[in-house]
Amino acid sequence: MKPAKGKRVRPQQKVSRARSRRKPILLVTIAALAVLAAAYIFGTGRSPSSSVPGVANSPSAAAAQVDLQRLIGDWVRPDGGYVISIRRIASDGRAEAAYLNPRPINVAKAEASVAGDTAKLFIELRDAGYPGSTYELLYDPRSDRLAGVYFQAAMGQRFDVVFVRKK
Repeated sequence: MKPAKGKRVRPQQKVSRARSRRKPILLVTIAALAVLAAAYIFGTGRSPSSSVPGVANSPSAAAAQVDLQRLIGDWVRPDGGYVISIRRIASDGRAEAAYLNPRPINVAKAEASVAGDTAKLFIELRDAGYPGSTYELLYDPRSDRLAGVYFQAAMGQRFDVVFVRKK
């Protein structure tokens, strides 16, 4: 018995119809997995490597653990005797700072902030010979040092620097 004319389905048409039905299902499955992964990573507030349940590794938690007041004091750069003197740090991070080489150089901007789990100090100098030179320093509590980069704007050069606390 022959099927009616035009109603006959060839075997190769069956395969292509089955494949065409699988594509949307596969795409929907992949999209759903991507959404679930993103929700897990961004929605939990914890990194997958966090080993302490209930303790968030968020920036606000790190900021609470970093004491910016540890930056207050006099810091000397051993390679030249330059001094950064931090007198006060406000709650918004603005710092009252002086820079001596050996005479005072105008500090245009001084800010303390948290970078990850580390205290960070940014200082911008604006004076004769210091047209926007900057220090970007990170505090190492183990060694009680400030280390980072000094950008000498007049020469357009960067230098690795270290400051130690003046005793």
